[in-house]
Amino acid sequence: MDDIPTGLLVGTLLVLIFLSAFFSGSETGLFSLNRYRLRHLVKKAGHPGARRAHELLQRPDRLIGLILLGNNFVNILASSTATLLGLKLFGEAGIAIATGALTFVILIFAEVAPKTVAALHPERVAFAAAFVLNPLLRVLYPLVWSVNAIANSLLRLFGISTADAPKLHLSSDELRTVVHEAGNMIPQRHQQMLLSILDLEKVTVEDIMIPRNEITGIDLEDDWNDILQQLSSSQHTRLPVYKGGIDNVLGIVHLRNVLAVHKHGELTRDAFMKVIRDPYFVPEGTALNTQLLNFQQQRRRIALVVDEYGDIQGLVTLDDILEEIVGEFTTDPAARSKDIHPQEDGTYLVEGSANVRDLNRLMQWNLPTDGPKTLNGMIIEYLETIPEAGTSLLLAGYPLEIVQTTANAVKTVRIDPNFRKKTPADAADQG
Repeated sequence: MDDIPTGLLVGTLLVLIFLSAFFSGSETGLFSLNRYRLRHLVKKAGHPGARRAHELLQRPDRLIGLILLGNNFVNILASSTATLLGLKLFGEAGIAIATGALTFVILIFAEVAPKTVAALHPERVAFAAAFVLNPLLRVLYPLVWSVNAIANSLLRLFGISTADAPKLHLSSDELRTVVHEAGNMIPQRHQQMLLSILDLEKVTVEDIMIPRNEITGIDLEDDWNDILQQLSSSQHTRLPVYKGGIDNVLGIVHLRNVLAVHKHGELTRDAFMKVIRDPYFVPEGTALNTQLLNFQQQRRRIALVVDEYGDIQGLVTLDDILEEIVGEFTTDPAARSKDIHPQEDGTYLVEGSANVRDLNRLMQWNLPTDGPKTLNGMIIEYLETIPEAGTSLLLAGYPLEIVQTTANAVKTVRIDPNFRKKTPADAADQG
C-alpha cells in the first residue's frame, strides 16, 4: 500500500467520482426524456443521439441493469481507493475520515449535481451518454443479461412481469394538458382549434342543431310563384323540401342544381322535383366527431336530426360542425347571431330561443351547457316556472333580467356580462 503513489490514488479517485457522476446523470437524463419528442427526432430528423437513446429505452430493464452495474462498481472501487488514501495519509483514523469525506463528495458531485443538470437538460445529457452506453451494453451484455434474468425471476415471484410495461398512449384529457402547456410553441388560436377538435366527442348534434321551428325550407303546397321567389332570394344553398310541414319531408334540394335546370329552360314543378335528393337523417345523440366522418362517408353536407321516435327535431350542417372547430366565420358579435342585440349601456338583449353553446362561443361567456340547450330552457329549468317580465335572477354568475315573455316561454332576456359574479366553479378553477 505504501508503494502506491499518493498522486495515483488521488487521480484514480477523481476518475471514479467522474464515472459515478456520469452513470447517475445518464440515468436521470435518459429517463427524463420526452418520449414523444424522442420519437419525432428519430423518425423525422434522424438524430443519431436520439436514435441510440431510443434503442436503449426499448429495454429499460437492461438499461437500468447496465447503469447500476457501472455505478455500483465505480462507487465500490472509489470507496476502496479512498480507504487506501486515508490510511496512507492519516493512519487508522483515515478510514473514518475517508468514509465521511467520500460520502459527502459522492452525494454532491456524483449524485445531486449531475442528476440536477440531467433533469434540467435531459436531451443534452442523454444523447451524449447514449454514445457511451450503447457500446458498453454490447461489451457487458452477458453480465447485464445475467443480472436482469435473476432480477426478473424474482419479480415474477411477486406477479410482476417486465412485459407489462405501460404503453405510451395519451388519453384525450392528457392531450388537452399537452396542448395547454405548449405555451408559445403553438399560437393561442391554434391551441383553441386543437382543443375544439378534442371536444367534438363530447358534443352531440343536438347541441348545435338548428331547432325545427327555425328550419327554412320549401313547402310544395305553397304557390309555385312563391316558391320561385323563395329560391331566388334564399340565403342558403341547400334547403329541405317538404309538403305541408317539416314532418313530411321529401328531400333536400341544392340551389346549384335548380340553377342548372333553369339554365336549360323554364323551371317547372316537375323539373324541380327531379333535382330533389333523398333526405339524410341522423340521431340526435350522435357525437360531432362521428357525424363529421358520416358526412364525409355519405358525401353529405346537411342532415335532419331525429329523436328516438323518428320525429324531426332540427337540422345540422357540415358548416355547423366546422364552426365548432374554427369558430364563427364573422368577427362582429352583433352580426354573428340574430339572437344577440348589443345595447348602448353594454348589456345585451338576447332571444330566449338562443342556443347556449352559441352564446358562449360568440360572446366568450361561460353559461352551463350540461342542461337545456336554449336560454329559455335554462331559465325555466332554474326557476321551475315561466317567469313574468321584470323578473331578475343570477344564473351561473350572470345577472339576467326577463324583458319579455309569452304564455309558454321566455322571449327576451337582458344580460349584463360586465357584472358577472364569480361562482364556486370559477373559484375552484383559479385555485
